[in-house]
Amino acid sequence: MAVMGSSSAVWNGERAVVALFVSRVLFSSPPSLVPESLALAFLALAGFLLEICAERSNALARFKTRPGASSGILLGAVTLPTVMLSRLIQQSRAVLSDDIGHQEVEYLTMQYWYVSVSCFGVLAFLSFISWCQANGGAQIHAQGTSGLKFKLFYVAIYATLCFMSLATKSYSGLHLAMKLIWVFSHGLAAIKLIQDILHVFPSCASIGEALLVTAGFVLYFGDMLVYTLAKINLYLTSSTSMSVLYGIKRTEISTIIQGLLIALIVFPLIYKFILKICSRLTHSINQEARPNGEETSIVFYVTLAVILILLVPLWMEFVQDFQMHPFLWVFNFVFTEPLKRLTLCMYWITVISASVLRFYNISKHSKIERILLRKYYHLVAVLMFSPALIFQPSFLDLAFGAALAVFLMLEVIRVWRIWPFGKQIHQFMNAFADHRDSDLLIVSHFSLLLGCALPKWMCSEFNDRPLAPFAGILSLGIGDTMASMVGHKYGVLRWSKTGKKTVEGTAAGITSVLVACSVLLPLVASTGYILSQHWLSLVFAVTVSGLLEAYTAQLDNAFIPLVFYSLLCL
Repeated sequence: MAVMGSSSAVWNGERAVVALFVSRVLFSSPPSLVPESLALAFLALAGFLLEICAERSNALARFKTRPGASSGILLGAVTLPTVMLSRLIQQSRAVLSDDIGHQEVEYLTMQYWYVSVSCFGVLAFLSFISWCQANGGAQIHAQGTSGLKFKLFYVAIYATLCFMSLATKSYSGLHLAMKLIWVFSHGLAAIKLIQDILHVFPSCASIGEALLVTAGFVLYFGDMLVYTLAKINLYLTSSTSMSVLYGIKRTEISTIIQGLLIALIVFPLIYKFILKICSRLTHSINQEARPNGEETSIVFYVTLAVILILLVPLWMEFVQDFQMHPFLWVFNFVFTEPLKRLTLCMYWITVISASVLRFYNISKHSKIERILLRKYYHLVAVLMFSPALIFQPSFLDLAFGAALAVFLMLEVIRVWRIWPFGKQIHQFMNAFADHRDSDLLIVSHFSLLLGCALPKWMCSEFNDRPLAPFAGILSLGIGDTMASMVGHKYGVLRWSKTGKKTVEGTAAGITSVLVACSVLLPLVASTGYILSQHWLSLVFAVTVSGLLEAYTAQLDNAFIPLVFYSLLCL
């Protein structure tokens, strides 16, 4: 009985689903991806052991995480690396059929190691903290020394796998050394960034959620940096020999989205720095004078305008060779098919206006639970994004980026209470916040939009699985919504004694997604897409993502679409 009790404590529902998810991807890997597959297995085992250690002790209590959430270390550590491995498996099929070249696979291999080393570096850092906490204040005993040796041996094996993978795809020792240094720098950056995230935004995320955000930020920022370095290298040496390390050519839309989003992410740091300079200058002139709210707001809007209108377009033109101002390119892109795209814009504006006004009034005067009210926005996402994804996928890429940019600007204005809209935006957003949001950060709308956008963005190049771009819309807009509504109204059998998720809700979510897939596949086929989705694999993907929604205590909008997308790519 004691063994059974300890076993159940180790294998909870979330860990079992994650193990099923990772195992499915590993067993689908071809022999050419053996180092990457073994590295993912080692990463999953490290996350599993560290999560158990964190739950059994207070070794990571120094980090103020989101109340009511588990650590989520295992799920946070494996999600992005597994996504990248699934994409590698998908592109390996494309190489065999000559749909893409080896350069794209090599570039994606580098991206896999960027996120994998970022996650592994954070796990090694957290493990070292746990080891120091366990052996602090006393002489290190033999067991502690053996534990440290095991950790170092584990790191050495992982580093060897990384070396083997990159060595087979490098044409010189210098090339390999540059790759290893750059990959290692991603791990160091991730260790620094996750500490800053948990310190600057206390009680806003679990460790697993912070790890997912950290790995994503490091990958995206690093990709922008190497893309810039590629252009500098090209201008200085006229050589494309480092194109795999520095990135491959991308579309104008992806360049515009990347420049815009990264500029808005780093904008608060720039604004804060400028405010400090203005405050010191004002204080040196008049020691009693302090900038008021309107003055700081002027600084805010002027700085934002300079960055978005001048600096960001300059970078875009440098790396992409636009023949016109990037914003004029966007205008020209919209009007290449004005009837379809302008009609779609009018449709979006109508749906957003009607839904926001309706749901805001309901939130103020109705006793409907906020979690159910927010699920209506998931249905709105289905209404908005599904037609565009079928008939205007490129335009939807751009629209996703524009919407996310608007969300970022509104959140910065809300957090800083920028005059004249800061307080009003804060009051409006609070009407839809739930227990996973905090007064410091409201992230649910970001996670919903990103959950729908990321699968589509990752399918912008080669994709031989027609349902993969719909992963976010299906899992969040339909599956998660139906699970919540049916579970709330009809649910009786609960998955756990402490949780609210019900078996009836999960069954409804899985069934609704399968029905939606059966409707979507003929529609996608009508656009000329060659269907290659196996129903058995589809049922497995839908079931695993549905079970993850039932068991996880993490922000499901962030994890479920990525897990579902990974399984659909197989």
